[in-house]
Amino acid sequence: MSSASSVTRMTAAELSRALTAGEVSAVEVASAHLDRIAEADPKVHAFLHVDREGALDAARRVDAARARGDELGPLAGVPIAVKDVMATRGVPTTAGSKILEGWIPPYDATIVTRLREAGLVILGKTNMDEFAMGSSTEYSAYGPTFNPWDLTRIPGGSGGGSAAAVAAYEAPLAVGTDTGGSIRQPAAVTGTVGAKPTYGGTSRYGLIAFSSSLDTPGPCARTVEDAALLHAVIAGHDPMDSTSIPAPVPDVVGAARQGATGDLSGVRLGMVREFAGEGAEPGVAAAYRESIEALIKLGAEIVEVSCPSFKYALPAYYLIAPSECSSNLARFDGVRYGLRTGDDGKHSLEEVMSLTRDAGFGPEVKRRIILGTYALSAGYYDAYYGQAQKVRTLISRDFAKAFESSDVLIAPTTPFVAFPLGSRTADPYQMYLADLFTIPSNLYGGPAISVPNGLSEGLPAGLQIMAPTMADDRMYRVAAALETAIPPLHRPEI
Repeated sequence: MSSASSVTRMTAAELSRALTAGEVSAVEVASAHLDRIAEADPKVHAFLHVDREGALDAARRVDAARARGDELGPLAGVPIAVKDVMATRGVPTTAGSKILEGWIPPYDATIVTRLREAGLVILGKTNMDEFAMGSSTEYSAYGPTFNPWDLTRIPGGSGGGSAAAVAAYEAPLAVGTDTGGSIRQPAAVTGTVGAKPTYGGTSRYGLIAFSSSLDTPGPCARTVEDAALLHAVIAGHDPMDSTSIPAPVPDVVGAARQGATGDLSGVRLGMVREFAGEGAEPGVAAAYRESIEALIKLGAEIVEVSCPSFKYALPAYYLIAPSECSSNLARFDGVRYGLRTGDDGKHSLEEVMSLTRDAGFGPEVKRRIILGTYALSAGYYDAYYGQAQKVRTLISRDFAKAFESSDVLIAPTTPFVAFPLGSRTADPYQMYLADLFTIPSNLYGGPAISVPNGLSEGLPAGLQIMAPTMADDRMYRVAAALETAIPPLHRPEI
């Protein structure tokens, strides 16, 4: 058996092969990762809840099934971390908010059900910006997560906990959600791989909603192949989700393995003129240019495309998403579940609701609820929310036109590397700029992936690859090819 340290350094694909060959047991793999969490997480704070007993029980069931000769999925016995925005039966689920502190769901989200059925071992729930509203995981009610590359810096958000857990070798895989970049942006700043599938390609059932027309669960990993393997497990039609697409899942694993050959002959890459490194810090822009050169050497053709409406994506998003969140979060009222404040017989029901929401919601959530409520109010709906939806249509048209001349689009994932903790919380607009390059894909609904593409001043940067809806396989092929051309990033030990 490999040492515990080497087990936690293995990719999910490597663990799968070792488990299948009987070189290591699922219990040994789970124990090694649980020990790693105990060692590293006091510094990183990637997890809000570690389900040690649940993980070991699941691992024992996988080992027993393998001993019986049962047919198992390729990731059976591989550990995984789950963003704390997905309902997990019998395990606390808070969405990073005080208003749900201590809530234990009576059911599993569809994504979680599929993980369990595939034999993955759930280690616990990862930290996040409250209700997935943030770009740094500093808005968690339970304290920030720290970037394993530099513990004084943010790990991205809202899914910083999932990305940090993968980067710190606490888990080989994690699942996150991407509403405006919350998988891809943390992946970029932690040197990991993060993918947003096509909207509707992964189920939202059991996901605590932020913005229902944008929220998309997806995989976090250390390699493109691992992300594809996890994508294949969690994707697919779900009758419990009215927005789920009733179509076969693209062969993302086959595409990743094809890309790993390093051959991109005949692939047309659309370089988005509006996002061609402009506004990005010099090191990020340099890494982007080097990635383009590497992709050309692999046989790809570069086509410059213009998407003029992309420059309006940020303001459109920050009208649409808060509007939807103001509606979705109305259910957290202190009456049905979660926190209840002021219920002492001296306050009316309306006062209890007001006191509960004041005590339970953090500043960023309150900011977005207020903004969204205003945008939806009488007299302002057409001027704000209605106009933002028109911009969304224009962005979708830009994508459609760009894909007429290119197979995928490329851009930096984020304009800058991980910034110091506390440096942007006083200026929400500067915080929102972290998602400048990721938001268009959410408004369009197409898939996008971030893959590490170098360092800027010693910190990771990422290349974003965007594909047409239900063409998720294309982005995996290009990402896996780039992975063969970019030297692996080596972060400091923690």
